[in-house]
Amino acid sequence: QVQVVESGGGLVQPGGSLRLSCAVSGSIFSVYHMGWYRQAPGKQRELVAVVIGGGGTSYADSVKGRFTISRDNAKNTVNLQMNSLKPEDTAVYYCNAKVTSTLGTTTTYWGQGTQVTVSS
Repeated sequence: QVQVVESGGGLVQPGGSLRLSCAVSGSIFSVYHMGWYRQAPGKQRELVAVVIGGGGTSYADSVKGRFTISRDNAKNTVNLQMNSLKPEDTAVYYCNAKVTSTLGTTTTYWGQGTQVTVSS
C-alpha cells in the first residue's frame, strides 16, 4: 500500500505566500515524478508543477516565477512554495506521484487534496 498525504493549505490574502507539503509513504521501491495539480470550482484539474527524479522541473505558465517546487528524494516528499498569490490561484491542490511498489507494480497515486483560498 502507498499513501499520499498533503498539508499546508489555508486562507491567505492576495500577495501572500503559502507552502504545501506532500509525503509519499508505504511499500515504495522508487518514486518517479512528483507533482502538484489544482482544480478550481467548475474547471478541469490542471497541472501546476512537476519534478522528476533527476530534479528537472516544469511549471504551468500561470505560476512561473511565483511558485517553486522542490523534492527530497530520501524522504519521498515534495513541496510547493507559492508566493505572490492571486485570487485566481484559489483551488483544491492535489499531490500526484508515480510510484513503483515493492511488488513491482507502477501506479500513479493522488492525495486527498488541500484547499487554498486567496481572498481579502
